[in-house]
Amino acid sequence: MIEILEKAAIQNGLVTAFAVVGLIILLSGQISRRLTFGRVHGSAIAIVIGLALAYWGGTQTGGHKGLADMTLFGGIGLMGGAMLRDFAIVATAFEVQATEARKAGLIGVVSLLLGTVLPFIVGAAIAWSFGYSDAVSMTTIGAGAVTYIVGPVTGAAIGASPDVMALSIATGLVKAILVMVGTPIAARFLGLKTPRSAMVFGGLAGTVSGVSAGLAATDRKLVPYGALVATFHTGLGCLLGPSLLFFATKALVG
Repeated sequence: MIEILEKAAIQNGLVTAFAVVGLIILLSGQISRRLTFGRVHGSAIAIVIGLALAYWGGTQTGGHKGLADMTLFGGIGLMGGAMLRDFAIVATAFEVQATEARKAGLIGVVSLLLGTVLPFIVGAAIAWSFGYSDAVSMTTIGAGAVTYIVGPVTGAAIGASPDVMALSIATGLVKAILVMVGTPIAARFLGLKTPRSAMVFGGLAGTVSGVSAGLAATDRKLVPYGALVATFHTGLGCLLGPSLLFFATKALVG
């Protein structure tokens, strides 16, 4: 019986992946409600569980794709790939009302630029403080602080080493988790009550996963607006990272 189930799971890898993720989300929701009383959103807990499972999968197989290197969980590699990720990001925009989105106006654009440049500066400065003083490494890690997608894209474009690109991804993940956990706590102080405030917050925070999960724990109606502006960080970061930000960093550090 077990062999039959295992064979079915392997042959239907994507279905298995959805089932595994569904169980993790169910478990994370229970942990969020019963242990943190809703203060830490289930999405943040799910990501931590996912990272732990990815680490375990890597240690068991010696691979580089976490659980996806295991035959039984091979479908997770497809589910977590760029295709479904981009589909999920684009889908958030369909819940946005155009009349509310226009209210962001100039302040939304300014928040988007600040949310791209300021994290880059912080990430590059931290990279320099830890000994990564060359322009390529500083730019790559700084770009990772914008989002964990921008980091490796920028690193690949300017010739960063795999280790540095891995650090940029880790930097972006830490930022995403901090935004997830911190948003519900700071929501009242930040005034996250309207679509416009959510769009400004999304522009400043700049991580779709962090903003979406954080706003979901604050007010689900604000999620599409925050995610709408945060989504632009990926494109803007990928545009500015290997070009303007790299040349600016190179001019400063040589």
